[in-house]
Amino acid sequence: MGYYSSVMGCMLGGAIGDALGNPVEFMSLAQIRAVHGPDGLRDMVSTEVTDDTQMTLFTAEGLIRARLHRIDPVEAVRNAYLRWLDTQQFPEPPAADEVVRNGWLRQEGWLYARRAPGMACLSGLYASGRHVDVPAPGAIGEINPLSKGCGSVMRSAPFGLSVFDPFETAARCSYLTHGHPTASLSAGAFAAIIHDLVRGDSLEQAVRQALGRLTGYPAHEETVSALRAAVHLAGPEPTAEAVESLGAGWVAEEALAIAVYCALAEPDPRRALLLAVNHSGDSDSTGAICGNILGAQHGFRFLPAEWLDTVEGRQTLVKITYDLLTEPTTHGYWTDRYPL
Repeated sequence: MGYYSSVMGCMLGGAIGDALGNPVEFMSLAQIRAVHGPDGLRDMVSTEVTDDTQMTLFTAEGLIRARLHRIDPVEAVRNAYLRWLDTQQFPEPPAADEVVRNGWLRQEGWLYARRAPGMACLSGLYASGRHVDVPAPGAIGEINPLSKGCGSVMRSAPFGLSVFDPFETAARCSYLTHGHPTASLSAGAFAAIIHDLVRGDSLEQAVRQALGRLTGYPAHEETVSALRAAVHLAGPEPTAEAVESLGAGWVAEEALAIAVYCALAEPDPRRALLLAVNHSGDSDSTGAICGNILGAQHGFRFLPAEWLDTVEGRQTLVKITYDLLTEPTTHGYWTDRYPL
């Protein structure tokens, strides 16, 4: 498996997991089984992605602009998230002449669907428009200081695919919306795991290396404990009950732990994705994070073809991943698509 396949698999796998879990996000495990049978959800019943994939796309766009224009990636990602915020406030893209200022991604009409965006992401970005200071990983941020929801993790895979330090950049960008140190460190650990996977490390190695890095930061205990629990649990035959023992995934460290557990415990990508969404909790986010991991681990050719071919936003994801993989230049193609 090549680097390209792994990077593309990471981006596409996240969208697949997001769409797979979307219809059951707010259902209990008992409700999922009552609706879909004793084994729970077994196939994709909706191809629609949520804010998880939307924000992942804008993360990638911000990182491309940062690299192209040689600007601070946190500032570039902040501005990208503010463009995503616009898609949640307006019914359609701006006039065509606005593309000169906004770039191509904000012109994608399908991104203007509002799919239960996280309140911390919305409120945080309203506050983030004031250009507040972003602290070092492990500190308490000014914006939503008590929030450690998984919204800063589910959007962070592209940090592991960029030229910037994956841990530090993802952890600092977490503070744009979530001020709790556990949200910051979970986002950083996730991006570091993705970075190591696309460079050929096993998932076990990548998690071990992330744990080693985490312990160097203050307030690492919750994230470290959750990841260690996921690794410890991954031995016996995987079950939905085992997933639920790690939490519901609404908060950062639980969502990361569930995704890591499912990818470690179930070697088949299709079954791992189903495991990641069949639980009482934030099924679309745990599905998305697990999909990012599985795609980075196995490459896009090992993702379920029938899900890959139909998932919403596939062409947009492919386009932006190509650009994320490419060294940008000052040629008009780049400055037109990703203006300063």
